[in-house]
Amino acid sequence: MRKIPVISGDAKLNEFIKAQCAAFEDEFMPVFFTNAEETIAFLKYELPDMKIVYFSNQPSDARNILGEIQKDPWLHYGGVVAIHDNLDEKEIIEVMQEQNVIAVLKKREVERGFLRLLKILRQNKQILFQRGIQQHLIKNIAGSFVIDNDPLDITTYSNLVTNYLFNANLINRETKEKLHVALLELLINAIEHGNCRISYDEKTAWLESNGDIMELIRQKNRAPDIRARKVYFTYTISPDWSRFIIRDEGDGFDWKSRLAAKRDRPELHGMGMKMAELYVQRLQYSDRGNEVAFEVDHQRNESNTIPAIFDLSREMTFQDGQYVCSEGEESDYLYYIVSGNLYVYSKGKLVSALTPDDMFLGEMSFLLSNRRSATVVSKGKSVLIRISKQDFVNLIRDNPHYGIFLARLLAQRLARSNLRMSRLNTEYLKVKKELDEARGTG
Repeated sequence: MRKIPVISGDAKLNEFIKAQCAAFEDEFMPVFFTNAEETIAFLKYELPDMKIVYFSNQPSDARNILGEIQKDPWLHYGGVVAIHDNLDEKEIIEVMQEQNVIAVLKKREVERGFLRLLKILRQNKQILFQRGIQQHLIKNIAGSFVIDNDPLDITTYSNLVTNYLFNANLINRETKEKLHVALLELLINAIEHGNCRISYDEKTAWLESNGDIMELIRQKNRAPDIRARKVYFTYTISPDWSRFIIRDEGDGFDWKSRLAAKRDRPELHGMGMKMAELYVQRLQYSDRGNEVAFEVDHQRNESNTIPAIFDLSREMTFQDGQYVCSEGEESDYLYYIVSGNLYVYSKGKLVSALTPDDMFLGEMSFLLSNRRSATVVSKGKSVLIRISKQDFVNLIRDNPHYGIFLARLLAQRLARSNLRMSRLNTEYLKVKKELDEARGTG
């Protein structure tokens, strides 16, 4: 069961959210708050993967809560669903620009879209509810989304993918923003020009009459054959790159002429394909024009955010081959890994390598007051934050919720270690059996 804090003083809205969550039995459990102080305490100690914020009845509280999240995005990396009642959506998006936004809904859209949103989140919880843990366990992550001709689906899926890649430290903030723009443009093209058959000239005429393009999409979807069409969005996330394929069920289009077209003056639309071509790598269309594939290269061994409690701690740079710590020495310091690649040696043998995905270096001997059990050497340039034992104790005393988070982190590490050992043992027994059978002693 996942506890979802709901920051709202609207009784009717709260009852609706409660009823919708109940349809999923034990999957989602909403917890309702009406003031910022109680909400912030909950966020610090529960560290929820998702928050629902209603802006309209208590906008100052909503902004205070988002401000608290922004103070430490490393800790509060979960997604935010914003609900509002005819507020300026641009203003809300601006307030939330540093947040992991999942969706922004007008209150009148909640009845139509909230259940749909929960279904999307349940079906794709490996993207929303993990912080790159899978990257330690499996080499590639792959999946696919089947999207209706609904703009809510597009924004939700685009946000899920880009938030995940950023939180897993696979892309930086600039790449996240570019990928988000490219995904939105290419997905909306698949719906508008592919499934809904809206031509370039038809869209131009609609926009020139000050029409909302979403209303035109809704009108097109009144036709059963168009409403039944889907967009297929496939992703593969490897350690080095992510690859995406978007395919619609339309008739296709002449993408070559659209990309080759030269414009002498700004136009109301039509720049999406050009922008996508600039923002992602290895973009290709199928001959028919109803499928586009592209990739995004990942950054290597970088951390996008640093825990707020370490902001004032000393940052240290280690060059290639430089020792960070040596086996047998006193464990006076804990290190947070900002960037780089570090090799771990025990009794002169290489036993593992650490990257920012591992977050910390030397935490066990540090916490247990033991001497260092291994030697750590920087492979290439590495940047670490060094935290002394006294500073660490003071930080936890002043920020007790971090103690809970670090305990969870160590438990996850232990679980990963146990899984690795189990897999190695399984492999060992398999090889042993094969050798025994080959020798005729099985």
